[in-house]
Amino acid sequence: MNSVRTPRFRVAIVEDHRLQRLRTEELLNSAGLELVFSGETALEFLEWSRSVTRNERPHLLVLDLMVDRQPNVDVELVRKLLEAGLRIVVLSALASPSLVQSMIKVGVSAIVGKRDSEEAILAAVRAALRGEEWMSPELAAFIAGDSTRPKLSVQEERALLLYASGLKLQQVGDAMNISKETAKQYLDRTRKKYAASGVTLKTQLDFGRVAWREGLIEP
Repeated sequence: MNSVRTPRFRVAIVEDHRLQRLRTEELLNSAGLELVFSGETALEFLEWSRSVTRNERPHLLVLDLMVDRQPNVDVELVRKLLEAGLRIVVLSALASPSLVQSMIKVGVSAIVGKRDSEEAILAAVRAALRGEEWMSPELAAFIAGDSTRPKLSVQEERALLLYASGLKLQQVGDAMNISKETAKQYLDRTRKKYAASGVTLKTQLDFGRVAWREGLIEP
């Protein structure tokens, strides 16, 4: 708990369901975090963040991806927020695995489902504040849409998506803000996990075929 209290991190919440939002506020406050914004939509958050000084903006955003009777959160908006240095924890009902996959691809490193425990939500928040990834094995299987699929870490999942999309190793590393060698390590781990389940991944085309078959990318 002390890891999130010193220094005191500022957090924001975007959640359109009032009861869920209020309980998330209570949860984050109980963890010693400073709540600086709580609202219904990402656009409301964006407008607010433009109206305050840099020192008033949050270090982390807890973000629901889907809003009733409104468009889903825009992936490009999330990309820009991440590039600006904001850490993001996706807290979602996960009605759209493809949307969650898109968030992984642009760089969101912590994802938690609304059916997960409150302890899991706090674990995801703490991991994101430390600059680490977080995803439960059950959530990873749900996103993949296949319980028999190899369980990949968030970084392995992201490397798979980027490489399968046609990027070269150096471009994968650049997109993930890691070295080419580290990107290769993630892909090698992915190869081994798929090999253990009887699937051979030798070439980039193999990665593309698997990602397409599993619905991770468009053909």
